Order: sequence, then structure tokens, then C-alpha cells
Amino acid sequence: MTNQSDGMTSANVDWDARAASFDEEPDHGLRDPAVRRAWAGRLRGWLPGRAGDVLDLGCGTGSLSLLASEQGHRVTGVDLSPAMVTLAREKLAGRDAVFLVGDAAAPPVGEQRFDAVLVRHVLWALPDPGRALRHWYGLLRPGGRLVLVEGVWGSFDPVGIPADLLTALLAPIAGQVRVERLSGDPLLWGGEVTDERYAVVALVRESGQERGEVAPAGE
Repeated sequence: MTNQSDGMTSANVDWDARAASFDEEPDHGLRDPAVRRAWAGRLRGWLPGRAGDVLDLGCGTGSLSLLASEQGHRVTGVDLSPAMVTLAREKLAGRDAVFLVGDAAAPPVGEQRFDAVLVRHVLWALPDPGRALRHWYGLLRPGGRLVLVEGVWGSFDPVGIPADLLTALLAPIAGQVRVERLSGDPLLWGGEVTDERYAVVALVRESGQERGEVAPAGE
């Protein structure tokens, strides 16, 4: 993992120590059936309709990886925490999934390419998000997509990355970019939230295509 969904900085967090209790957060472990269904529904709309290869960066204990696998995708998960990776491997044991210890900004996947790169609550904490986005974009096959779940957390000292900044970083490299607002869906978070939470789906630009426009945001 790279950060916490409550917006606190992750710089000094021992994620190996936090791994055992990580899934206790409703949107981490997805143990509540209603929360799980909410994330499964969103993921179905974000990922390709046909089975493909999904790279889950900052995968944590593999909760979103499991949903993607249940929807027929082949999953590669990457996380910097060995303890998180161990739990993810246990969670998806017997499925078409591989989990690697590594840096989400430069995942150790070699020449492998993917139909979707899925990243939740990671980009905001990276030192150079623009560079990470370009690298991730290069890991996609033609017709692939970036799926980025981000936000801005905290009232007094907010941290995160606003949606307009993220779409600006994507504009030079992506084709069509869709923003989906998530703050208004309490089922995703296990309760009401008042901060900015959203998802961005960015499609690979076809050869010769002009810079894509940002699609209207949805609640």
C-alpha cells in the first residue's frame, strides 16, 4: 500500500505492521456485503467488458484484485509491503492471479502489457505523479485503460490530488478521460463522507487521435 483512505500521510507508516488489521476498514476489506457489491458494480463499469489482464498497483491485501478476478480478469498485483502481498496471495489462492513485491510507481512486470491498470489511493502520495502516469500508460495495450481512484482527504490540512489536477496531468497522454464522482455513494465507504472522492477512467489514445476531452462527471 501507499496511503490511507482517511488522508493521513503514508511516509512513515509501517505497512507490514498494519497488514493484519488493514481489512477492518470497510472500503479495504470489503467484508460488508453491501460495500462489496458497491465496489463490484463500480469496477464492472471501469474495467474492460471482456476478460483481460489487469494490473492492480498498490494492491494491499488484494480486495479489488479479488473482485476483478471474480469478474473474469487475470490479475497481477504489486505492493511495496511483503506482508500485504502475502495476504493478497492467500485471498486469491487458486485464482489466475500473481502478486509481486515492488514499487507501484515502477512495477516489476518487465515487458508484460495489460488491458487495464487499476490504482486506488496511490497516485497522490507519489513524488512525481505525472511521471508515474506516463509509465503506467506505457504498460497498456492498444485499447487499454487507466482506472484511478483518488481524492482529497481532511478538513484542516487536506492531502490528496484534486480531480481537475489529475485530468490535467492525463491530458497530454490520454485519449478520452471520464471522471466519476464517488463522494455521494456512502456504500463505497461504509458511511457518509464529505471530502472529494472520485474515479478517473482514461483510455489509450489511438494513433493520430486528437487530445481527448474530459467526459461529464457522474455522481
